[in-house]
Amino acid sequence: MADEFDPEKFEDKYVHYFQELQRAYKNAFNYMNDRHDSELIHGIDQMVLNESEPMYEDGEFYVELPENPRERLQGVLVDDETFEETLAAYVEQIESELYRTLRVDPPE
Repeated sequence: MADEFDPEKFEDKYVHYFQELQRAYKNAFNYMNDRHDSELIHGIDQMVLNESEPMYEDGEFYVELPENPRERLQGVLVDDETFEETLAAYVEQIESELYRTLRVDPPE
């Protein structure tokens, strides 16, 4: 388990927080997979979020997505609105898992 969260160490997140990041993404995946179409969740996980970057700035976690996330999703039939809503919910879940896993209080 990590010591108290250090924003400066997060700049080198894959060195200092790799296990926690893996756990946060895995927890978010499991949560989303239980509640949404699993083919869509797997597609987003493998084709969009695999290129995402968890960030921490000004006391907040956020997930930086790759360019054109919709175009990255191949072989999954889904309308744009469902894709956007599901991706937004997934990103929100990852962000909340980052706070929980790294034991950081989310901003008010």
